[in-house]
Order: sequence, then C-alpha cells, then structure tokens
Amino acid sequence: MMRKLALSDDILLAVEKPARYLGNEINAVYKDKESVDIRFAMCFPDVYEIGMSYLGIQIIYDLLNARDDIACERVYSPWTDLDKIMRERNIPLFALESQDPVKDFDFLGITLQYEMCYTNILQVLDLSGIPLYAAERSEEDPIVIGGGPCVYNPEPIADFFDMFYIGEGETVYYDLMDTYKACKKAGESRRAFLEKAAKIPGIYVPQLYDVSYHEDGTIADFVPNVEGIPEKIEKQVVSDLSHVIYPEKPLVPFIKVTQDRVVLEIQRGCIRGCRFCQAGMVYRPNRERSLEYLKDKAIKILTSTGHDEISLSSLSSSDYSDLPELTDFLIDYCEKKKINISLPSLRIDAFSLDVMSKVQDIRKSSLTFAPEAGSQRLRDVINKGLTEEVILKGAGDAFRGGWNRVKLYFMLGQPTETQEDIFGIADLANKIALEFYDIPKEDRPGNKRVEIVVSTSFFVPKPFTPFQWSRQCTEDEFRDKQRYLSNSIRESLNHRSIRYNWHEFHLTELEGILARGDRKLSEVLVNAYQSGCLFDSWSECFRNDLWVHAFEKAGMDPAFYVHRERGAEEIFPWDFIDAGVTKAFLRREYERALDEKVTPNCRQGCSGCGCRVYGGGVCYEA
Repeated sequence: MMRKLALSDDILLAVEKPARYLGNEINAVYKDKESVDIRFAMCFPDVYEIGMSYLGIQIIYDLLNARDDIACERVYSPWTDLDKIMRERNIPLFALESQDPVKDFDFLGITLQYEMCYTNILQVLDLSGIPLYAAERSEEDPIVIGGGPCVYNPEPIADFFDMFYIGEGETVYYDLMDTYKACKKAGESRRAFLEKAAKIPGIYVPQLYDVSYHEDGTIADFVPNVEGIPEKIEKQVVSDLSHVIYPEKPLVPFIKVTQDRVVLEIQRGCIRGCRFCQAGMVYRPNRERSLEYLKDKAIKILTSTGHDEISLSSLSSSDYSDLPELTDFLIDYCEKKKINISLPSLRIDAFSLDVMSKVQDIRKSSLTFAPEAGSQRLRDVINKGLTEEVILKGAGDAFRGGWNRVKLYFMLGQPTETQEDIFGIADLANKIALEFYDIPKEDRPGNKRVEIVVSTSFFVPKPFTPFQWSRQCTEDEFRDKQRYLSNSIRESLNHRSIRYNWHEFHLTELEGILARGDRKLSEVLVNAYQSGCLFDSWSECFRNDLWVHAFEKAGMDPAFYVHRERGAEEIFPWDFIDAGVTKAFLRREYERALDEKVTPNCRQGCSGCGCRVYGGGVCYEA
C-alpha cells in the first residue's frame, strides 16, 4: 500500500539508520483506519534495534491485530539525532505502519522493560503532544497504558500513566478493548472508562488510588478513592501456554537488531528460587509449552521469516522437561536448512555440552556460567543451587570437549557479602583456569591458552524478591569492592588468562532508586528529562550530574530509597499488587538467607510461596 512518510527525504538522509523510521517490514500488519474501532500504538521506549528484539511486543502486536476491529501499530523512541530535528520542526511522533501521529490513536501502550528507560517514556509523550501527567489529559488524548516487568512497582511513573496492566498480556487485553469500545459507543467520558477498566482484574488505574506518608517518608496508607475497585490488583497469568496465541509471522527488520533471530519461548517462570531474581518470583508458577506446540511453531516461524537462527527463550532452559526431544528435533530440522540454533540459559552439564557441541562452532563460541557469587557461603545466601564442584566439573568437561573460552557472571554487593566472598570470585576464576592447564598440552583445545572473562554487575534489590528489604551499597562501597576484586584477580596465579569487566556505579544507584521508589519520584523524573536526560541505559548518553541536580531541585535525598535497610513491617510502594508470591513467604526467605539456609527448588519440594492459587504449572505436576 502507498503511504506518505512522516519524515521527508532530507530528514531521512540526515539521520543515522533511517530504516528505523520507515516501517514496511516483512510481516508488518496494515489495516484501513476507517475499518477498525480501536487504534492501538504499541511503544518500546528505546531505539528500534532494542525494541524489535523484544518478544513481548511481537506477542501483543499479534494478539491485537488478530481482531478485525483493532489495528495495532508500533512506535519506538527516536534516537537523539531525530529527536532534535523533530523538536526543531515540530514534527509529532508517529507510528511506523500508518506513519500517523501517535496522538490520533485511542491507546498508547508502553512496555516497561527496565527502569533506565523512564525518561524515554517522557520523551515519547512529549514528542506525541500528550501531556506528561495523566491528570492533565483531555478526552482527545490517547489512553496511556503500561505493561512489562517494571509494572511490579509502577509507582515512580504512576503519575504519567492512565493505567497499568499487571501480568501476562494474553489474559485480559480483549476484555479491556471491549470495555473501551462499549464506552466509546455510549459516548462516555475518559473518567467513566477508567473507572470501569479498574474493575477488570489486573488493571491498575493510579488516579483512583491515594497514597499517604508518615513523617519519615515511608508509606502510611494506600487506598482506593472510588467505591467498587479492588484494594489489591491481582497479577494475570496464562495457565495453559500450549493453547494460547503465539506469533507465527513475527516482524522481520530491515536492519540488524540486537536479537536478529527467531525466538521460541519454551516456558514461563522458573523453579530455582534465586533470592535476588525478580523474574524468578513474579513469573511464577513455572509453566511449560508442549513439545508438539513448539515443533509446530518453530517450523511455521522459520518458514514465515527466513531467519537463519532460532533461539530457545526461557529463564532456565535446562529445566524444560522435553529439552532433549526438542533439541533433537531442531538439530535434525535446522541442519538440513543451514539454520543455527542458540541455547541460552543452560546449566553446564554433560547433556548441555553434548547439545552445544552439535549446534555451535566451538572454535568461535564461549561458554557462559553464572555463579553470581564467589563463595559457597554466599551462593547459599542467595539460594543459587550451584556448587564449586559442579562449576569446576562443567568447565573441565567443556575444555576436554573443545572449548577454551569461558564467561563468568557475578554480582558484587549482595546481602552479607564479605571480602572473603569477593576474593572467592578471583579464586574461582583461577581454579577454572587450572582445570584447563591441568589438561596435557597436546590435548588442549584452541590456541593452547584459556580465555576467562569475569564480569561483575552491582546488586540492586528488586520488589517481590526476598531482598526487597535489603540496603543497597553506596557508590564508595561498590568502588572498594570492585577495586579489591580487580587487585585479587591481578595477583592470582593465572591472571594473564583472566579479563575483568564491571558496570557503571552511578547507573546502578539510579536503577535501585527507580526500582523501589514511590510516586514522589515523578517530580525528579520530570526535572531530569527537562534538563536533557534521555537514553539513560546508554553509557554515552547517561548524565549523572543532571540526575543529581534533578534530586536537589525536588528537595529529595536519593539515599532514602537505596541505602537503608527497610523495616519488617514497612508498607512498600508495590504492596497493593498481588503477584502470587506472598510477602510472608518473601520475608521467610529473607530470614533464611541471613541464616545461610538453602531452599529446595519447586520440583524438589513446595516452599509455600503462594502461587498454587493460579491452579497450574509446576505447582500441580504429579
């Protein structure tokens, strides 16, 4: 179909990667706007290459466009070069498919994947001509709805959204759309629709709830301000993943994106119970897709996209019951068609190494281990079910199998961490190198040397984890830990074989503030955005000085949100959400962590987290 592009040729020639803004990709869906009742602009508030790599948007895009009465289109954050031009020339932000302004749509859906995209949300609203604050919007403005992992504490951005969808998109989106359609037909107001939407399970409308605070800044109360809406919002969960819509014709980008491959989601949730991991808690219970469902989808998606790689998506792929059968099927199918297979999130055991040796070019690939902590004591604290013996055996088997590159991921600053635990990271890396050098020289793989990359991120306590009560380290503490580890690695016997990478200090503190913050942070976010903060997750764009000033201008102390241990009875900003895992369970797990006690995984025994209420998945396996 012929479309008039929102950007003229001179603009497209002046910006980096103009294909970000053209649309028209393979499998994109086009509908006549006159033939639909609802127009939905689905936004990923980051650059196109990041947003196009995200499965969640593909699922919602497919789900909404499956209905004849809804047209769903895509929006991404314009990169800084186009952002500047759009402001200079007053060009409104537009959706890719129709190239129409976002302001012309009924809904603007924004996926919230990570806290560092929050200023980009304000960019999207601003460039669209939509008032930043929900309370200031008129009947003509789109309904702004947020979804994704960050909605498990939506409060720092609550003032900017009309509503949030808590849980998995396949459950109540159609109910929400039907409610909107009925309100529109009856000529009802925006407010009337919001009040009806708030009665749909999983929908949270911030304007309909009031927060009050104690003098010390903690929350005193959080209550609805209209009758008939729930005090707690219940997370929505798909109980049967083998009879649910899944995109068989996902969009194929014209330019290289971060995840340029077919993504096959094999299961949701995780049985492991790592105490630092939010995804492992909020995506419970663990639910698997059937083998036949996955075989069928794999063939259909590979055929419809022409991709030359398929990746299995899951929090812990090794825990998928039919993994041997699925990988055998994929190896057989993909080998003939010269399609690569990517298997992330595997535990390094004999089966995984066998499969990876069949699907990877060993000479080019590296193995990834995520011990998360250097000592067994701290691995027990965080409930990481991994022993040094298993790690060393896995590494040794890998080296004898032909690998000579290993990546190791750790976190610094976890609760109860000591210098001994930090030294354990250097010690473990050194022991892994020794596993390689213990192999006779003539039998060693590759160039006879081993490459070990140690990467550390800094621990950020997240909502709905046992560590949600924990304090986060200060910048100075993080810096001392990183320096001590760097010196320990430098002094280890095999230091020439070990490379060390670490994360940005300031970014970690800000992530911690936004992860566990409350509604008062909206003023800070607006201050930061208006002073020029944008694309904060990109190191070349992040400006810590502007953020410091934004807090000062709002008269707020960042330390309140990150550097204090929270009281056992404190009301958290996210306590109004029922995510399945109970607060009592999380507190119990926190206390077990401090006692260095391990909790068995969900298949070994139920720990009473609360997720049996969903009536499916691992909780009900025989």
